[in-house]
Amino acid sequence: MLFSNKDLRKLIIPLVFEQMLIMLVGLCDTVMVSQVGEAAVSGVSLVDMINQLIVAVLSALATGGAVISAQYIGHQDKKHACKTANQLFLVVVFAGVLLMGIVLLGNETILSLVFGAIEPEVMQNAAIYFLISGLSYPFLAVYNAGGALFRSMGNSKITLKVSVLMNIVNVIGNAIFIFGCNMGAAGAALGSLIARAVAAVVINLLLRNSELEIHYTAWERPIVHMDTIKKILYIGIPNGIENGIFQFGRIIVVAIIAGFGTTQIAANAVANNFDGIGCIPGCAMQLAMITVVGQCVGAGDYKQAEYYTKKLMKISFVAFAIWNGVILSTLHQTLQVYALSEETMKLAYLLIFIHDGIAIFLWSPSFVLPNALRAGNDVKFTMRVSIFSMFAFRVAASYILGVYFGMGAVGVWIAMIIDWTFRTLFFVWRFFSRKWQSVRLV
Repeated sequence: MLFSNKDLRKLIIPLVFEQMLIMLVGLCDTVMVSQVGEAAVSGVSLVDMINQLIVAVLSALATGGAVISAQYIGHQDKKHACKTANQLFLVVVFAGVLLMGIVLLGNETILSLVFGAIEPEVMQNAAIYFLISGLSYPFLAVYNAGGALFRSMGNSKITLKVSVLMNIVNVIGNAIFIFGCNMGAAGAALGSLIARAVAAVVINLLLRNSELEIHYTAWERPIVHMDTIKKILYIGIPNGIENGIFQFGRIIVVAIIAGFGTTQIAANAVANNFDGIGCIPGCAMQLAMITVVGQCVGAGDYKQAEYYTKKLMKISFVAFAIWNGVILSTLHQTLQVYALSEETMKLAYLLIFIHDGIAIFLWSPSFVLPNALRAGNDVKFTMRVSIFSMFAFRVAASYILGVYFGMGAVGVWIAMIIDWTFRTLFFVWRFFSRKWQSVRLV
C-alpha cells in the first residue's frame, strides 16, 4: 500500500489545522471590521466574494501542477516532477499579474457591474478594499503554487507552518491598520497584502531546497516547456473554469442578496464565515485526496486509488458530523462576538443552521469526492456537472425562491442545498462507473 495510516495522519492532520487557521482568520477579519460598522463589513463581504473567485482560479491552476507532480512522484520520476514545479511557477505568476491588472484598471466598474446599485457607503468601503486586495494576487498565486507542490509530496507540515506565519502577520496587520491607524476596510486589505507577500517569499525560498522530492531547479533554455504546461493546463483550465464559474455563480447569488438590503448582506457575510469554518474537515480532505489519489494514479494502481478514495470519504463524513455538531451546539454563544443588530443576528443563526446541518450529509460527496476524479484526470466531467448545477439550480432557484417567492436569503440557501443534491448524485455515479480511470497524462 502506498499510504499507511500513519502516512495519512501525517498528511491530513496538518491540513485540518491549516484550513482551521485560514477560516478562523477570515472570521477574525470580519469581526474586526464589524467594529467599524455594518457598511464596512458589508463592503468587505461583497469584495470577498470576488476574492474567492480569484482564489478559486489561482488554486485551480496550482491544483493542475499538484496533480501532475503527484502523479510523477507515484511514477517515481522526480526529474519531471521538478520540471512541473518550474513551469507551474511561470503559469501562476502570469495569471496573478494579469488578474491584478484587471482589478487595478476595473475596480469600481467591476463592482458596479457585479453588484449593481448598492448603498454609497458600502461601495466606498468595497472599492478601497478591492483595490488593495488586487495588489496581493501575484503573491497569493506564488503561495498557492508552493503550498500545492508541498502537499503533492505529502508534506503538509511545511504548508501549515507557512500558513501560521501568514495568518499571524495578517491578524497583527489588521489590528494595527484597522484600530491603530483607524483605516477600516483598507486596513483589513493591507494586512492581507503584507501577509500574502511574506508567505509567498518564504514558501518560494523553501522550494529552493534541492533535497526535496519536488523543488524549483535552475532555469534552463528554453525556459518555457509547453508540453509540461499543457499537462498542467489540462487539469488547471477545466478546474479553473469550474471553480471560476462556481464562484461567479456565488457572486450572482450575493448580488441577489444585495438587493434585499444591508441587514441580509451582513447576515449572509457572518453566516459565510461560520459556514467556512464548518467546511474545514472537507477542505482538508479535498487537498489530501489530490495527493493520495494522484500518486496512486501515477503508479498506475487504480485499485488503491478506489480504496483510498472510499477511506478518505468515510473519514470526511465522520469528521463533518463531529465538527458541525460542535459548531451548531455552541452557535448561540459564539455569535455574540459580532456587533450586529438583533434582526441580523437571528437571520445569520438560521442561515448557519441550514448550511452546517445539511453539509454533514452532502458536502463531502459534492466537493471532496470530485477531487478524486480530478486526481484521475477526469476534469471535464466534473466541470460540466458543476457548471450545469450552478446555473440550473443554485442561481435560477435562488432567484425563484429568494425574489419571486419572497423568501430572501433563506430561499437562496435552500437553492444551495438543491445544488448539492444534484452534484452528489452525479459524482457518486461517476466514481462507481470507473469511467474516470480512462485518461493517463504520466
